[in-house]
Amino acid sequence: MATPSAKRRPTLETERLVLRPFELGDAPRVKLLAGDREIAATTARIPHPYEAGMAEAWIGTHQEDFEKGTAVNFAITLKGTSELVGAIGLIVNRDHENAEMGYWIGKSYWNQGYCTEAARAVLQYAFGEQRLHRVFAHHFSHNIASGRVMQKLGMRHEGRRRQHVKKWGQFIDSEMYGILRNELESDQSPGR
Repeated sequence: MATPSAKRRPTLETERLVLRPFELGDAPRVKLLAGDREIAATTARIPHPYEAGMAEAWIGTHQEDFEKGTAVNFAITLKGTSELVGAIGLIVNRDHENAEMGYWIGKSYWNQGYCTEAARAVLQYAFGEQRLHRVFAHHFSHNIASGRVMQKLGMRHEGRRRQHVKKWGQFIDSEMYGILRNELESDQSPGR
């Protein structure tokens, strides 16, 4: 529970989604969704199997990370039902005014545009509230759907890091994407 002096973590709204801070009560749902082997296979940081207590431990870091200015994490929930469908967040580097964006969506919610919708809101937050200069992201080369999300956001492909991640005993190529604040602003200027 946040102390009275704790900084309040943001909530963002889109047409179909509410991006809100995670609560400990979300842990069983996170374990269920993130525990799917296909979710873990598309991410660098989600382990498989996803053991009991991992979700609680992860959620327990969010307030402190936000207060230190090093990260902000959002539960992606459906507007109206409040059903948790995924997660999205930023790992912030204040010295360089940039952040790495990461996300995952539960398998039964794939191909519905939720990830792109959530990521657009998080980019607005990163460049607006956080006043960052650059946001970057990466995806495994075999995870083409994640690359499409980055492209829809206007992120530019910046290269491939060959065999950059070791996942389940195999080295995997990682595709790098990035966007600068002025690129997002120019994409949203009147007449575009």
